[in-house]
Amino acid sequence: MRFMLTIMVVLLSFSSMAKPLSYYFEQDVQFDPTIPTPEAVLGYQVGEWHVRHDQLVRYMEVLAKKSDRINFEIIGRTHEQRPLVMLTITAANKLPNIEQTRQAHLARLSNNSDKTKDQPAVVWMGYSVHGNESSGSNASLLVAYYLAAAQGAEIDELLNNTVILLDPSLNPDGLARFANWANSNRGMNLSSDPKTREHVENWPSSRTNHYWFDLNRDWLLLQHPESRARIAKFHQWKPNILTDFHEMGPNSSYFFQPGIPSRKHPITPDENVTLTKAIANYHAKTLDENNALYFTEESFDDFYYGKGSTYPDVNGGVGILFEQASSRGHIQETINGPLSFAFTIKNQLLTSLSTFKAAIDNRQALLDYQANFYNQAADLASDESFEGYVVEGASDNTRTKHFLELLKQHQINAYPLTKPLKANGKSFSTHSYFVPLAQPQYRLVKAIFSEQKNFADNTFYDVSGWTLAHAFNLPFAKVKSNWGLDVADTAWNKAVKTSFSDLKNGYAFGFAWDDYLAPKMLNTLLKQGIKARVALSSLTAKSTSGEVNFEPGSIIIPAGLQTNIDWVAQLSKAQSEFGIAIKPITSGLTSKGADLGSRSMAVVSAPKVLLIGGQGASQYEVGEVWYYLDRFVGAAPTIVEMNRFSSLELSDYSHIVLAHGNYNSLSDTDKVAIKSWVRKGGVIWGHKGGAKFLVDQQILKASYLSRQDVASAFNTTGLSYGDKDHLAGRQRIAGAIFNTHVDLTHPLSFSLNRNTLPVFKNSTWLLEASDAPFVNVLTYTKKPLLAGFTDAVNVEQVAGGAGLIAHSYGRGTVIGMTDDPVFRGYWYGTSRLLSNALFFGHTFRVNGG
Repeated sequence: MRFMLTIMVVLLSFSSMAKPLSYYFEQDVQFDPTIPTPEAVLGYQVGEWHVRHDQLVRYMEVLAKKSDRINFEIIGRTHEQRPLVMLTITAANKLPNIEQTRQAHLARLSNNSDKTKDQPAVVWMGYSVHGNESSGSNASLLVAYYLAAAQGAEIDELLNNTVILLDPSLNPDGLARFANWANSNRGMNLSSDPKTREHVENWPSSRTNHYWFDLNRDWLLLQHPESRARIAKFHQWKPNILTDFHEMGPNSSYFFQPGIPSRKHPITPDENVTLTKAIANYHAKTLDENNALYFTEESFDDFYYGKGSTYPDVNGGVGILFEQASSRGHIQETINGPLSFAFTIKNQLLTSLSTFKAAIDNRQALLDYQANFYNQAADLASDESFEGYVVEGASDNTRTKHFLELLKQHQINAYPLTKPLKANGKSFSTHSYFVPLAQPQYRLVKAIFSEQKNFADNTFYDVSGWTLAHAFNLPFAKVKSNWGLDVADTAWNKAVKTSFSDLKNGYAFGFAWDDYLAPKMLNTLLKQGIKARVALSSLTAKSTSGEVNFEPGSIIIPAGLQTNIDWVAQLSKAQSEFGIAIKPITSGLTSKGADLGSRSMAVVSAPKVLLIGGQGASQYEVGEVWYYLDRFVGAAPTIVEMNRFSSLELSDYSHIVLAHGNYNSLSDTDKVAIKSWVRKGGVIWGHKGGAKFLVDQQILKASYLSRQDVASAFNTTGLSYGDKDHLAGRQRIAGAIFNTHVDLTHPLSFSLNRNTLPVFKNSTWLLEASDAPFVNVLTYTKKPLLAGFTDAVNVEQVAGGAGLIAHSYGRGTVIGMTDDPVFRGYWYGTSRLLSNALFFGHTFRVNGG
């Protein structure tokens, strides 16, 4: 009752919450009256409403027109085509020569120049990568106004000694969704009740981008246009400091780095930590002066290089994470009293200004550190016991190309082999690439190929392993010596597009299933009315150029089934669009394997996918499935929340996909309907929590170990209260890479050409291998851990378990996977399991025991 009374008292008129500029800035700061204030453009005071992204962009455009200190640039566009804005800010007399400044800044990193006395530090200010952590983007209005309009010696010193790159919204699509949510759910009188609709978003939250991805995990993976544009601009400048403004729970205070000292990546130089601590003193001073609570060296770490605050650490800069307690709306009651949106914005402004002061005072140290970081790369590489890494390019040209493009975006050079090479007992063909250590990105090269399994502190805020070659399922090895290493003179630049001749009418056509875009090409053809079959076993067919071998999974398109008049022209267009050769077949009689009219040529159809979401389902993993199907399969899944499931006609769908989540909110009637639908011929896929649901409903015939089961294997005898966090760190799998054995004869493994497949694991929920024959498609190897930390107790329990189980259920098929096959969009190896399930999930008849 007392809490309710407190909330009732804190029902405030929104007009009383408006804060003038004098609330945010010290009284002695003078502003140029010719520069418009945020209120003059927005029509309201900063913090009175949540700024919409279009308003934010408009204000930045106005500032750039009115101020001779600012360049306004659109560096890219989001999925929803919102502009990604970058302001370049420096002294008015220096701005016209900003390109020369940039080139001089980069030149230091390759020539050991000591001419840094007059060079500016480059400071990147990045706000609100999570859309519903909006105090950062709203603070950017004030930061930009200060940089454009402030007068006096302090701002002159700042602009003469720095180049400031201001990114006011790292996630425009998410910010736009949240501004609409917060603004449309507030009244004339503000409610601070944490339970009110304004403070509790519907599923999915606007933390994420258009596809419900966490963009703060995408700096290394570069799956989204926001990240690709940002990284391109990052490497154009290579900033000395990069700030990353976030929010956390309302009952917290304010966090700034350094994080937990023992939890930095071992590749990050110790001097980085020293500089981070030096900068932290400036934030502490300004927050002390404003009586604001804060903390450091807790909770957060600096390990995973794919976050905004850690990517600079492996690129010669210093990344700084800020976390402000969130009002989530306009005001919220907390354990520290009412928390207003304006207060959260002010804290973000204060630490933005303290960052500027730190950059000025530590300019020389920052510049020298960055120059040494890059100029020492060659010497550090020469001290290593190996020369670099060789990566085998796959017969899947698209997957190889995307891997190489990812390296190139991170300024990493890869050189094609001109002769075969043997490294670490493995043979690599001339379709392979050498990635040398001796290049400026020496540390990043080591990080993305690292298979380290133990660290000084084995507790992780995010993933502990992200070996990119494993994610792409590309074999790789260390090259110990230059002997026998023969590579091209120039690094890989871009793949040459293959040209194809137009196809002529014939008996049939076929194409391999190897390429990553083969599912998308097939789906495109199927939607155009092309009739196709899948070869469930290998065959050798007659062609105009001799005999052609087709591996299992190859797609055969017989002329006798087609009804479209222009079907051959559609095939010609498809092979040019997707870069996959379609080969003519002159006879249905094969020299080896099944003939083209065989019953082993299974029908394939365009999938109609139902993707279940809603409260309880992981918005990230549902989004990852959506993204994969949309981008790489060309399929538009029907996404339905659980509370709408009963309204569906399930016969409209060929497949149901259950990503990670808790599906217990489905009614008993819904569960019966799902079972009936599968029995009648549907294909259902579930991974992690989705697979657990299938087992619990006795659709998937398997057993599992729950997280509690796995945790109970740890010996806790004699542990004290102080051991609690350490034990929790041992018991979880924060994100590591495991190896599985693949049944290469199974239709779900079509396109995989190695009998092992790396998978990403970030859960201790484990499917046990089935005793029934033919159903274990993936099983963990006896020594499964490939990279990242997992306690030996957990590794032992994972070993020999099931990675993927599939069997018949009535006339339908059920497939359960222990792990997420499309994790963060970059697991190109395991994602093919999902597309195989869509096109071939109906082709096998196996009893689950």
